[in-house]
Amino acid sequence: MERRRLFQVGAAGLAAGALMPETPAGAVPARTSAERFRPPAVPLAVRSPYLSTWLAADNLPGSWPTFWTGRVTAMTGLAVIDGAPVLFLGAPASPAPYPFPSMRQTSLTVTATTSEFVLEQGGVELTVSFLSPVTPGDLRRQSQPLSYLSVTARSIDGARHRVAVYVDVSGEWASGDAGRPITWEQREHGGVVSLSFGQSEPRVLGETGDSAEWGTVVLSSPARPGLTWQIGPDGEVRAHAGALLNTVDPQKPRPINDRWPVFAYNMDLGTVGGSRTEPFVLSIGHVREPVVSYLGERLRPLWTSYWPGWPEMVAAFHADFTAAVARCARLDAKIERDATRAGGAKYAALCALAFRQAYAATDLAVKDGEPWAFLKEISSNGNMQTVDVTYPAMPVFLYADPQYLGLLLAPLLDYVEKRGYPHEFAPHDLGTHYPNADGHLSGTGEEDMPVEESANMLIMAAAYLARIPAAERRAYAARHCPTFQRWADYLVEHALDPDLQNQTDDFTGFIAHSVNLALKGIVGLAAMSRIAGYAGRATTYLATARQYIAEWERMATDPSGRHLKLAYDQDGTWSLKYNGYADAVLGLGLVPQAVAAKEAAWYLTRAATDGVPLDPRHSYTKADWEMWTAAWLKDHDEIRDLLIDGLHRFATTTGQRVPMTDWYDVVTDRQQGFQARPVVGGFYALLTV
Repeated sequence: MERRRLFQVGAAGLAAGALMPETPAGAVPARTSAERFRPPAVPLAVRSPYLSTWLAADNLPGSWPTFWTGRVTAMTGLAVIDGAPVLFLGAPASPAPYPFPSMRQTSLTVTATTSEFVLEQGGVELTVSFLSPVTPGDLRRQSQPLSYLSVTARSIDGARHRVAVYVDVSGEWASGDAGRPITWEQREHGGVVSLSFGQSEPRVLGETGDSAEWGTVVLSSPARPGLTWQIGPDGEVRAHAGALLNTVDPQKPRPINDRWPVFAYNMDLGTVGGSRTEPFVLSIGHVREPVVSYLGERLRPLWTSYWPGWPEMVAAFHADFTAAVARCARLDAKIERDATRAGGAKYAALCALAFRQAYAATDLAVKDGEPWAFLKEISSNGNMQTVDVTYPAMPVFLYADPQYLGLLLAPLLDYVEKRGYPHEFAPHDLGTHYPNADGHLSGTGEEDMPVEESANMLIMAAAYLARIPAAERRAYAARHCPTFQRWADYLVEHALDPDLQNQTDDFTGFIAHSVNLALKGIVGLAAMSRIAGYAGRATTYLATARQYIAEWERMATDPSGRHLKLAYDQDGTWSLKYNGYADAVLGLGLVPQAVAAKEAAWYLTRAATDGVPLDPRHSYTKADWEMWTAAWLKDHDEIRDLLIDGLHRFATTTGQRVPMTDWYDVVTDRQQGFQARPVVGGFYALLTV
């Protein structure tokens, strides 16, 4: 028990976020090929709301991997070099009274889909790659809730060395409560050996500390000569690193913290020379069935449409490994190339960090034979399918996979059109807490944001429609036009001068006469004009939007003439008008260029070390809105680059070692709140305009 108490204290210290403004001596910053970069946390297995494990440190050996909340999800990696075990992953203290000696990390490369560590010891170089294969446009592969870990070795001293590689994961992956009993088994199917474990008394569709309390954790590897495996207490199993016993601990079920069962593989790589060995490949997954519920109906995960069970799915995942590596390398290169062209090397590094995080907040399900995507509002309040969380994440889907955005919109439109949603404005969410879309059909209990969500839905729909084939576009627009028109008619009455309403930055409180919210509503009206046009219908919404934008500019301009106000009735105030991005991404041309130029110049005067505050009431900002603003003002190089540089500096220097936050203080270099949220998909805004 002492071993786990020691490292849980360490994890709590990381979560508390003691300031660490510079990369520690001896640590190796991550890099892309374009930019050296120290992520606040390195994505390891990041694939879904419940398969989300990160490294809250710079070096792979010496710290436990953790769930996005900071809870330990232990993994241990040992390289046995010429008979001597050395640590390359995790922070075990057993079986010896002192930790294993650690390999020296020489590099870390973070791309959109991969985190690759290179380490060396005893004349051997180890390359350890964590690949979470996001596959835009390929629902079959994207539906697999699995991630790869691969290890290769080579000699770097001219001599030949005997090398084995050992990896284990702990039962902590199965629950947010280490006192919960788990059970396990070993099986082989399709040439793949799997060690699986889960709670013996699962709480289906329940959570503890944001972790799923049902489902099965699956650790797998292709069967091949030299592969051994073992399930048992951590110290006993690790004592056999180099050649495991192929045994299953019979004392099950038992609590996770009762002798800490681990699930381990060992690959004997034989004698290693100067060429890289064939990779030792593992997959880690969290398989849940049902995956979510929708208004009381339990929905199957989409992968069940392609495979009869998880053993078949896992076997297909391993058969696809070589192709997945090549496919993801092409995607990584495209993202880096496009992002570098749009905003430079620092911007490319930010996009690489955001990609897995954005997609991993989603699950794919099947409803009446059709694919749907569900999104969790991670870390802020756990809502299901929050419209004003999907909205800031939208750019990554517009850039990489517009159809995925359509899958996220589908449950919301079904809810409004077929389930009796009672309001004239768009919903805020589908349920108070993921994974249960219980809805708010009584008309109460929802965090209403009438102008906010109505405009968000119209803007997302118009942006989605602009990026799909013409035949699909017309049919979709015609089918949903009555719903969209209802929301647009609400905006006609309320968008120009919003009354006291909540809005997406709800941590700042309700606001009346909001200039930025009014801009969003006006753009929403013009978006409705686009949607109606796709359906072959003529409307007056664009004319209304143009009339409103002129009145908006007049009412919003501060008496100084230098900038726009925070609210119409608050002279001397200002705010980031990030909703200008919606005008730009739809190509509407509503906001006059002179207004954009004035705002760009003003933001330069308001900048702090790590960016521009959201407004003058606080010194904090939102990272997603900064990148939306940079995209809106992309032709104003100085402010665009300042916003990118500030966010990059925060990400690489903040002491809060958590999956990327979107809410931080631009003066103190500290996380204000939120982490691991999908809104970092907003970093891709520059790639969509």
